[in-house]
Amino acid sequence: MGRIGFALTLAGAVALLTGCYPEPVACPAIARATGVSLTVAATYAGDVGSLRLKACQDGSCTGKELVLHPGSVAVDQGCSPEGVCSATSSPDGTLQGFMELQALSEAPMQATVSGTSAAGAALPMRTLTFTPKGDYPFGEQCGRIITAAVVLDAAGLRQG
Repeated sequence: MGRIGFALTLAGAVALLTGCYPEPVACPAIARATGVSLTVAATYAGDVGSLRLKACQDGSCTGKELVLHPGSVAVDQGCSPEGVCSATSSPDGTLQGFMELQALSEAPMQATVSGTSAAGAALPMRTLTFTPKGDYPFGEQCGRIITAAVVLDAAGLRQG
């Protein structure tokens, strides 16, 4: 075998060997806010004026008056023949709030919500003990994301 044959054989072997290793997968470069999200159900949103959330986990408690924003859902607008797809945001009647925490684990958490009605009267205090959820939405190579979400309606507080 001449030098050219040896070089081609070596190049082929290198190509085969490097093809056996998985390519690194890029993870989304998004900031992750650690905290508790609260959704006020559309059927109850008109009754709510202001809300305060207190969350306790692992012996540490944080409380905050929530800034409430109108919630929305994504509405599919379909795809073009070229394969370009789009969606738009549409108000859904809910209210959304978020309280940032220093840390969040999958240990049980107690959330307490209090507040005032749109007319200024006190709303019933609601408490829920729940376990935040951990998942790998971008694959295991991108790390575990833990989320804590609750929903408030006239019946009380439940995990979202």
